[in-house]
Amino acid sequence: MKYKFLLLIVSLLSNFSFGQNSSTKLSNQAVKDDFDYLYQSLQATHYNLFAFQNREKYDELFLQLKSNLTTDSLDLLETISLYQRLVSFANTGHCEIDYPAKPYIEYAYSGGTVFPLELAFENEKVYIRRNFSTNKQIPIGDELLTIDKVPIDEIRKQLYPFVSAERDYFKNAKIEFWSFPRLFFQLNGRKDNWQIQVKNKNNEIINTEVSSISVMDYETNRNGEIVNPKKALKFYGDVAYLNAGQFGSNEANGEKLFKNFIDSTFTVIKEHNAKNLIIDLRNNPGGHNAYSDYLISYFANKPFKWYSEFSVKTSKILKEHTTLQADTTDEYSRNILRNPDGQIFKYDFPPHNPVEKSKRFNGKVYILVNRQTYSMAAVSAALIQDYKFGKIVGEETGDVPTLYASQFSYTLPKSGIIVKVPKSYIVRVNGNKKLEGVKPDIYIQDHLLDEKDEILNGLIIRLEETTNR
Repeated sequence: MKYKFLLLIVSLLSNFSFGQNSSTKLSNQAVKDDFDYLYQSLQATHYNLFAFQNREKYDELFLQLKSNLTTDSLDLLETISLYQRLVSFANTGHCEIDYPAKPYIEYAYSGGTVFPLELAFENEKVYIRRNFSTNKQIPIGDELLTIDKVPIDEIRKQLYPFVSAERDYFKNAKIEFWSFPRLFFQLNGRKDNWQIQVKNKNNEIINTEVSSISVMDYETNRNGEIVNPKKALKFYGDVAYLNAGQFGSNEANGEKLFKNFIDSTFTVIKEHNAKNLIIDLRNNPGGHNAYSDYLISYFANKPFKWYSEFSVKTSKILKEHTTLQADTTDEYSRNILRNPDGQIFKYDFPPHNPVEKSKRFNGKVYILVNRQTYSMAAVSAALIQDYKFGKIVGEETGDVPTLYASQFSYTLPKSGIIVKVPKSYIVRVNGNKKLEGVKPDIYIQDHLLDEKDEILNGLIIRLEETTNR
């Protein structure tokens, strides 16, 4: 159906509070009240809001944005865009307000249109990864230089305040993740024609025009989100390929179902006498370590942890969030509840043990990653690399394995907008605190994030060459 991918957006952005009708204007005072609460609550809940930003500059931005609130009212799209500017200034990937899904969907149903080109950001260049326009003179893979005579690099920087991330490389990945046409609409509103300049593969500069596409057609044609790992098990000769999917589930028994899947999968791998195992963590949003640890236990050769240091900052809002859990009797939750608000405390989880030797995979392990490998998926890749459980293949992850994470959310009282914040600080297993992603042992670029699988195919070719030597 034409609308199925709009429903997918709603599903993916289910953390957004739909209590506030986006077509209803929020009063100037309500927006200011929530803006005050937002900044105060960010400081209270974020493990270290000023880790990457000077506090004086943050205060300055807050006052500047608030002073610009001169209209009588704002709609939900304007309000979210304003609040994102404050939140993203922290330059913390796990401190964010999601894309304004409800206003976007209402815009779609009212006949809204968007820019027709999806883009890929690679090596300081911007490539056309999909062309949904009627102008078929623009091949996939051409480099986009300008839109309406504005350099694409300048437009990209105009989008950064809507995107929370530690560094530009990660921000670019998140623009791909949320999609350039959606963010470009959020920045500029509706427009139906653009003059663009592209450079083709022969280094020729071409000036041309593209017309908009309806949001409905855009969401249908793009065929789902970039970050959408799907469970799969395949065999290429003596090579087993496994995509275990996301490390989390909304189902009540999701963890049990995941573990059952891993148990049965490794039974099949063992029956096939696979000598090499490829685990795909590309386009993976991460999740909970209970999932990733269980997967890793099937090829780990010693007890392991997913961090070298782990600490948490408690707060009144976090305590309220924690008490809503079904069970607060575990030691971790009790530490959150009994420490005073604002207190940072270290916590050490017990190491995870490998499965018994008879079940364990003993061949060579390769982990696929790309710039769309996030959160616990990136942390897991770092763990595997640091313990030498396997080799990392692909390109540097957008997310970083030493990070402010363990994200939780709370709602702004007047607008119903949901804010996500990191309550913990995680240091990767090897103790490296540099602001960098997981770097592959074998580098293969994921060009255009398209159906051509350079990383997997490139690795299989290498393994076949090794076998034939």
